[in-house]
Amino acid sequence: MKAKRLPVMTRITVAAAVTAAAPCSAFAAAGPGEVPGGAGSVWLTYNNDYSGQRFSPLKEINAKNVSGLKEICRLPLSDGGSLQAGPVIADGSMFVTTALDTFAIDPSGCKLLWKTTHEATAYMPFPVNRGVAYMNGAIFRGTPDGHLVSMDAKTGKVLWDEVIADTSYGEFASAAPIAWGGVVYMGIAGSDWGMRGRIMAYDAATGRELWRFNTIPRGTEIGADTWKRPGSATIGGGGTWSSYTLDIRDGELFVTVGNPAQDSLPDTRPGDNLFTDSLVVLDARTGKLKWWYQTDKNDPWDYDLSAPAMLYLTKGIKDAVAVAGKDGYLYAVDRMSHKLMFKTAVTTQFKGGPKPTKGGTRACPGFLGGSEWNGPAYDANNHQIVVGAVDWCSIHKVTGPNYERGQLRYGADLSNEKSASGWITAVDAESGTVKWKYHTEAPVVAAVTPTAGGITFSGDTAGNFLALDSSSGALLWSKKVDGALGGGIITYSSNGKQFVATLTGNVSRLTFGGDGVPSVVIWGL
Repeated sequence: MKAKRLPVMTRITVAAAVTAAAPCSAFAAAGPGEVPGGAGSVWLTYNNDYSGQRFSPLKEINAKNVSGLKEICRLPLSDGGSLQAGPVIADGSMFVTTALDTFAIDPSGCKLLWKTTHEATAYMPFPVNRGVAYMNGAIFRGTPDGHLVSMDAKTGKVLWDEVIADTSYGEFASAAPIAWGGVVYMGIAGSDWGMRGRIMAYDAATGRELWRFNTIPRGTEIGADTWKRPGSATIGGGGTWSSYTLDIRDGELFVTVGNPAQDSLPDTRPGDNLFTDSLVVLDARTGKLKWWYQTDKNDPWDYDLSAPAMLYLTKGIKDAVAVAGKDGYLYAVDRMSHKLMFKTAVTTQFKGGPKPTKGGTRACPGFLGGSEWNGPAYDANNHQIVVGAVDWCSIHKVTGPNYERGQLRYGADLSNEKSASGWITAVDAESGTVKWKYHTEAPVVAAVTPTAGGITFSGDTAGNFLALDSSSGALLWSKKVDGALGGGIITYSSNGKQFVATLTGNVSRLTFGGDGVPSVVIWGL
C-alpha cells in the first residue's frame, strides 16, 4: 500500500544536512552553562550525537550544587500511556513524542509552541514511540500504524507521510529515526508478532525509499544459511525498536537488532538465526552489509539487542563500539578486527536450563530484564561506560508453536517474578572492569546521562530522579517525582543557563510504568 503523497514544502539538500550535523559555529559566545562554540545548546539526536555517547560538556550544574536543583516547569502531554521518547533540542525548540502526538516546546519554560496529532489509519500492534530525528528545519518520526512522517520543525505542518510497514503482520515503527546527509534511516519493530525485520533509508526531502536491508536474510542473502529450516525465517523477527548510531567519518550505520520469533521455541528455528540479537554495520550510503557481531545465537530467552550502539575511542586509539541488550551484558567490540574486547554483566545472571521447558524455566534477566531501549553512555571525563539495566527474573513455560498473523505470540507463557529493581553500572572503557554500581529501587529503563560537571543523571520506574557522582557512583541528590521515568533525560543550555529535562509518567499496561501523568519536566538551579 502506498500512502498519499503530501505536498513537499521544503527541500533538504546534502549540503544543508551537513551544516545541520555540525551546528556549533552558529551559536554565540558561551554563557555560564555553555562551553565555547555553543556546544551543549542543542541535543540533536536521541542520544545527543551520532556516536550515541550522550555525554554533555555542560558543568554549571555540578557535584557541589546539584542539591539545589529545582523543578522549573512541567507540561502534561497526555492523560496516560507509554512515555518512552528521547527529547531532541534543535532550532530553538524541544521536540517530544507520545504514541501519536508530536510536540514542540520552549526548552526554558515549557510553553507549548505547537502540537501535531497523527490520525491512525490502520491497526496499531503496540502504541509507543521513542522520538524524532531532526535535520535542516524538518523533523521525522514513526507511528504505531506503520508510517514515517516528516514535519516542519517551526510549525508542525506535515511535509510528507509514507507507509513503511504492514501492521497486519505485526509491524510498526516505534524507533527514533536518525537523519544525516539528506537521508533518514528507519527500521521496523514487531519481532514478537512474527514479522520479518528490515532497516530502510529514505530521501529526506520526498520520503522516497533509497535502499533497504533485511535483518532476517532469505534466499541468497548473507546469513540465510543460519536458518537451517528456511521457512522459519518468514516469521523470523529481527525488529529494530529504539534508535540507531552513525559514524559520519566512515559513513557507517550501526543497527541493533531484536530477538528471533517465536521467542521461546529455538528448536523450531535451528541455526544461529542471523541477524537477530546482533549489531549490524551497514554502508550508510548504499545499505550494503559491512560486518556484524551476534551476542546471542538461536536465542530462546527474548534477549533483543535493542538499545542503540555507542562508539568510542580507546586510549590506544582503537575504534570500539559498545552495546548492551536484554541479556544483561555490556559488550565492547573492536571495530577493525570485529573481535570481542570484553563482556561484563550489569544485572543478575541465572538460567534454570539451556532453554525454556513445558514445566517452566527460570531466567535472570527475564523477558523484561537487562538493558531495554536506553543503552550505554560514555563518560569522557572518566573514560568509562555507564549503563542502566533491569533486574527482573521471569518464568518461561513453553506452550508450543502458536503463530497467528499480526498477533503477539511468544510460544510460551511468560510470567515475571514479583521482585524487580535496577542497576546503574560504570565500567572501565578499556578492560570492562566494574568501577561502581548503584542499585535502584525499581527498573532502570530511562536514559543514563553523564556530564562534565561530574554528575550522571538517570532514574527508575518508581519515580526516583537521580544524580550520581560520576567518579564513585555515590548518590548526590534524588527527587521523587509523580510518575515512572521511562524516557530520555537530557541536559542543555538555554539563555545562558543549564537545564535538565526528564519525561515522567510512563504508564504502560504491558511492560514498565505505573501511576503518573505523562509529562515533560524541566529542572534548573
